Amino acid sequence: MKSPVAMPSLLFFFSLLCGVLLCGSAQGQAFPRDAPPYPPEAADKSITRSDQRPPDAKMHIDRVQIEREVRELSDLAKTLPSDIDSVNRGLLPKDVAAKLKRIEKLAKHLRGELSP
Repeated sequence: MKSPVAMPSLLFFFSLLCGVLLCGSAQGQAFPRDAPPYPPEAADKSITRSDQRPPDAKMHIDRVQIEREVRELSDLAKTLPSDIDSVNRGLLPKDVAAKLKRIEKLAKHLRGELSP
């Protein structure tokens, strides 16, 4: 016969083995093996925006505002070649970065207003 000290450790081992087997079989039943996986949520929420316009809604375009922005964009773009020439000569005009940011902002806004 076994010693009284070995019995509790054997009982512990047997209960641990049963627990692992039961948990493993329960986990296998949680998801059927032939079911397709669910797609993950989009990390970038701007791709799937919920505030998009409905397709049947008429777009209200402020023509005066758009003309003003187009004129400003054109004026800023016309000044860039001289600024780039200065950069090529080793001089960096301090407003070039601000001009480029403003051009980018205007272009993005116009694209959003005029895109369907």
